[in-house]
Parts: sequence; structure tokens; C-alpha cells
Amino acid sequence: TPAVLVTNSGNQSIATATNTLVTFDTETIDTDSAFASNTFTVPSGEGGMYGIFARGSMQGIDAGEFTQLRIYLNGSASAFFENRVTAHDTDVEVKYSGGGFLNLAATNTISMYWYQNSGDSQNLTNAALYIFKLIGA
Repeated sequence: TPAVLVTNSGNQSIATATNTLVTFDTETIDTDSAFASNTFTVPSGEGGMYGIFARGSMQGIDAGEFTQLRIYLNGSASAFFENRVTAHDTDVEVKYSGGGFLNLAATNTISMYWYQNSGDSQNLTNAALYIFKLIGA
């Protein structure tokens, strides 16, 4: 059953008001060599229901600003998790941990993007992406 767990061990600078592809430098699990160029590709003959879970955090988000973690399917935004910071505090750290399920076909691709609108670049930390096929799906 295809499964991938990738992480980013350092910081990635995310420009303001731009959907930025998250880069991963560590592959802990890649059972089918299906992860390359920061993209998971469903192997031939492995279509079905997949769990997709992601995490990340960003410091420096102020009141009224927001960030989005987006999961892209075949190069387009498919699903996203969003947290809008509405507190009056400055330099808030926003953390995400969430996921969902998508029915994928062979050769479909999954990538993780991050968006923020703070007005300047911010560092994404603790980024991870975990994808696995449900057995019997």
C-alpha cells in the first residue's frame, strides 16, 4: 500500500500573498518511490481512497492577517485548511495540523502549498505531509 511521510527539517521562507510550494528535505517513508520534486504521484494500479494529513507553523502573523495551508490535486487547489488570526496580539504563531481523504486515480499528483498575507516574507517551520492509501478502499 503506498505511503509517504516527508518533512522539512529547517525553515522555508514564504513570500507574502503568494501560493508557495512547500519543499521537503527528509523522506521518512516512501514505500513505492512515489514522492519526487515535492510531489506525490499515485503509482500505476494504486488508485483508491487516500488519507492526506499535513502540518506546519509560522511565526509573525498579526491581527487581521491570515495563512492558508493548501493541498493541491493535479496542480490545482483541491482542499485547504485556513486559520485567520483575529487576536489583537502581534507576532502570533499559527500552527496547523489537519487532513482529509481524497479518492485518487493512478498518476494523480498531490502537493502542499502555503499562503500568507503578512506584508513580508515569513518562515514556515515544522512542515510535514503524510499520504497513505486506505487498505481495501
